[in-house]
Amino acid sequence: MYQQHFGLKYIPLAKNSSSLWMNDNLSSLKERFISLLHSPGVGLLTGEPGVGKTAALRFITDSVNPHQYTVFYLAETQFSSFDIYRQLAFMLGIVPHHRYAQLWRDIKNNIRDRVENKRSLPVFIIDEAQNLPLDFFSSFPSFLNFAFDSKDMMTVWFVGHPILATIIDRNINAALASRIQVRHQLHAMVDRNLFSQLIEHAFREAGCQTSLLSDSGIEILRVASQGRPRSAHRIIAKTLQLAAQKGVNHLPDDLIQEAITQLKG
Repeated sequence: MYQQHFGLKYIPLAKNSSSLWMNDNLSSLKERFISLLHSPGVGLLTGEPGVGKTAALRFITDSVNPHQYTVFYLAETQFSSFDIYRQLAFMLGIVPHHRYAQLWRDIKNNIRDRVENKRSLPVFIIDEAQNLPLDFFSSFPSFLNFAFDSKDMMTVWFVGHPILATIIDRNINAALASRIQVRHQLHAMVDRNLFSQLIEHAFREAGCQTSLLSDSGIEILRVASQGRPRSAHRIIAKTLQLAAQKGVNHLPDDLIQEAITQLKG
């Protein structure tokens, strides 16, 4: 395998990477995530596809104390509101009731029990939230209401594409928008220096002891990927494969270009 050819533990920027490069944007997200653990509420994380939203939250939640917080992740959002709540019930270990109102009560009672008796705060991460049905956004503030709206018993992160912020800011969703305590947007690494540091960190964490790309190669990668880690990973993986096939022990610029051409079909 080309991974073994270069002595790598994994392909740089892969989903199973051991760590993320904590630039200022990610560090700020981590601080805001922790703040919503200490003061439960609703957060909104947006960013273009491939900039690393889910990877960032996965990395951040790995350090969360499991005795104090229970993290639930939901990404299947292209269903009805009833189906969304059924998924939440399953994650909480509840047999979903066939009646909507009873389903709500069962979920909320479970959450209340976790907080008041088990001293464990539920943290819900709803990914691809731009695909949620519109009535979910308008009804969700009622779901957050506990004890005359005097207690916050869960932290919820809505995660999605930039259009998600536009959806939530519509007049019909004003009640939900008013409950959002934290808004954060992840950006692509379009800055040359930042992107170069990202790539260097990714190769180093993957076990690479020497530089495999030239400065011009990193720039080709930056432009082609538009600074998005997911796209950069695909190009790197393809280039490593081509280099191994040719018996080359580095990633020359022409092979990077060839990988980009092949990935474009």
